[in-house]
Amino acid sequence: MTALPADGPPDATSVLLPGPWTHRDISANGVRLHIAEAGTGPLVLLLHGYPQFWWTWRTQLTALAAAGFRAVAPDLRGYGASDKPPRGYDLPTLSADIAALVRALGERDSVVVGHDWGGLLGWTVAALHPRTVRRLVVLSMAHPRRLRAAMTDPRQRRASRYALRYQLPRLPERMLTRADDDPIADLLQRWAGPDWTRTADFAEAVDRYRSAARIPQAAYGAMEYYRWAARSQLRPDGLRYARRMAAPITAPTLQLHGALDPSVLVSTARGSGRYVAGAYEWRELPGIGHFPQEEAPDAVSKAIAAWAAGD
Repeated sequence: MTALPADGPPDATSVLLPGPWTHRDISANGVRLHIAEAGTGPLVLLLHGYPQFWWTWRTQLTALAAAGFRAVAPDLRGYGASDKPPRGYDLPTLSADIAALVRALGERDSVVVGHDWGGLLGWTVAALHPRTVRRLVVLSMAHPRRLRAAMTDPRQRRASRYALRYQLPRLPERMLTRADDDPIADLLQRWAGPDWTRTADFAEAVDRYRSAARIPQAAYGAMEYYRWAARSQLRPDGLRYARRMAAPITAPTLQLHGALDPSVLVSTARGSGRYVAGAYEWRELPGIGHFPQEEAPDAVSKAIAAWAAGD
């Protein structure tokens, strides 16, 4: 295990973790995005969620490279070693980041894989920039319109109530970066399946994500995703986004979802297929919580590789 910073807030270089991948920065849609990259072949873009960064795909980067793909895991805007501007955390802008990133990587299109917020982003890129997405894999996230509709279900409202705290100004950022509090560990413990939480890998993940959240301005960026999602619901920009997301997804889509996910309920996610006009497959993962790529990394890597190959 690589040593973590002991004193003071870590800087962005702390996420440039060594491994069988390379790190570099790419300019896309007016921001600088850090990527970790491995392998050659057709592009597979791996989009992380909250509270993670590119490292959540560490197993998939090497597995997909070995399977003959060019695997690229960016830090999304506001996270890790990527730029952390004061604005641009709405899903249309974030999806433009990803479409521009594909072009900046010299590719016409990509297999897009997204988890959690990366899953919302994957759905959005596939709807708003359909030529960019050759095939789509979504982990632990419902289609945005399905998620919006599910807020009438009291069970999903209870599961999502943690996001209400994130609407407050400044306080959530202070909570995430305080040395005497550990909200990242608490969230990971509550959202993960029980098997992973008993492993050394889970303990290392807690350390990594806790450290990354304390990079200056990273907590602000992470909270802005949630603030836009909540505050735009009745605003013109949010209503316009919801209308645009009615466009059918034409990319063949695989949806992987943990049966024990307490954040995005199975009953919420399962209805997403109605928004997919192309080939669609739903797979529920028994014993798995909200983090399939880390809780069942080998199974998820094989599923992504097979779907990316068109098998």
